Amino acid sequence: MKLTKRRQFLSMLGLGSISLGAGLSPKAAQAHHTDTHFENESTHKLVYQCNKADHEYIEHLLFSCGEMLRKYGDDIELVIAAYGPGLNLLAKRPKRGISKEHQQRARSLAEYGVRLQACGNTMKSMRWEEKDIFDQAVIVPIGVDGIMLLQEKGFSYIAM
Repeated sequence: MKLTKRRQFLSMLGLGSISLGAGLSPKAAQAHHTDTHFENESTHKLVYQCNKADHEYIEHLLFSCGEMLRKYGDDIELVIAAYGPGLNLLAKRPKRGISKEHQQRARSLAEYGVRLQACGNTMKSMRWEEKDIFDQAVIVPIGVDGIMLLQEKGFSYIAM
């Protein structure tokens, strides 16, 4: 049985300390729900709140998300919902101290099926436009409303 590229990537993670995005080509892996934005149901569904621009907070959030992806592979749907200062994680030119490594890890997670959700209200308050956010991000009108709607679809809400 041929493994999906996502599963191949995930098995590589188990072989050593390879960080997400290091030496891997973008779009190298696709989960069944990646292209369709969750049209196919997975057993597990998590939405992570990202509302801080703190280095340690972002590190824990990205690590947790990566670990869940590694453990459940194609059977989990993950969303990182960024709003407030946390939106800087998805910004091409963040106004807060977000490391390039964290930004690369977030983009890499998106390439492996994690949905990055950006708050439109926060963008307006920061005077940012769609061009200021990573192409992988999906802009929702109100970040907290986006989280609520995901919860109503069965997503568990994780606030770190």
